[in-house]
Amino acid sequence: MIAKQQETTYYDVVGIGNAIVDVLAKVGEGFLKERQLEKGGMTLVDAVAAGKIYADLVPEREVPGGSAANTVAGLASLGGAPAFIGKIHDDELGQVFTRDIGVAGVDFFTPPLNEGPVTGRSIVLVTPDAQRSMFTYLGASKKLTVEDIDENIIKASRITYLEAYLWDEQCDKEAMIKAAEIAHNHGRDVAFSLSDKSCVNRHREEFLEFIKTHVDILFGNEDEIVSLFNGEDFYKTLDLIKPHVDIAAITRGAKGSVVVNGRTKTFVEAEKVENVVDSTGAGDLYAAGFLYGLTQGRSLGTCAIIGSIAAAEIIGHYGARPEVSLRGLVRNKLLSYGKRA
Repeated sequence: MIAKQQETTYYDVVGIGNAIVDVLAKVGEGFLKERQLEKGGMTLVDAVAAGKIYADLVPEREVPGGSAANTVAGLASLGGAPAFIGKIHDDELGQVFTRDIGVAGVDFFTPPLNEGPVTGRSIVLVTPDAQRSMFTYLGASKKLTVEDIDENIIKASRITYLEAYLWDEQCDKEAMIKAAEIAHNHGRDVAFSLSDKSCVNRHREEFLEFIKTHVDILFGNEDEIVSLFNGEDFYKTLDLIKPHVDIAAITRGAKGSVVVNGRTKTFVEAEKVENVVDSTGAGDLYAAGFLYGLTQGRSLGTCAIIGSIAAAEIIGHYGARPEVSLRGLVRNKLLSYGKRA
């Protein structure tokens, strides 16, 4: 993995994904049923549908989001050096996204659109069981192209991290493939997040081919990885994935996570959380912690523990960005576990 790289790098990770603003709101089960809204996943909607849902809400918060953007923001909070590539419009929400991701410690240089779709937004509805249902208008983020993939940033990054949500648009997909090719041409690693089960169901065969040919590190949850192989048995799926990637890190909610590396499977318990408030971003922050550990040369088991600690912080409050310094939190937790901080 990391040892194969020869040239000096400036960034630990560059994330490439949808640049959107999350609109977070608490709702009852009835809100979803009355509007026939699908629970628990990510549904793409147009601007009109997003407007209708938004009109019936009292938002808790409006914060910059996007899966890969959440991951690199989490990595920055851990003390890593990340960058981000994603498309916004030069509008009010686009300026909010740019300002906040910069404040988080992430370099972001992608030129904005000056015309066309507005900056994307995702309406995140959180029910009392802490499940999040996302209704996303991608807007400007659908306009990421190969021209936006900065070879110098990819070359300067130890790992290029891609989110599967981008696969829904042809120009975004082409940009992802180009980024992966550039990364490998420079001896860098490529990480890929499956993002959402519905996304996997839409693109299963293409994902499998992309993973086999371009991916070194795979992230996903239990449902996503089983869906990828169109199977039913999670443990059999672990054996199916191991020939295709160097590392697969799979989250299992309260059951923790498992890391597959060749013939080795490492099972790690979930971090205990007293009150699960909102699962938005849990997988994103697990990836942040895991990638941070990996770029710091930690064992795969410790990478998974760091990922679990970061994910636990996120699900204890609303929103997918950390509310405390993850660096300090992880250091204290690892010391309490008797591990090197």
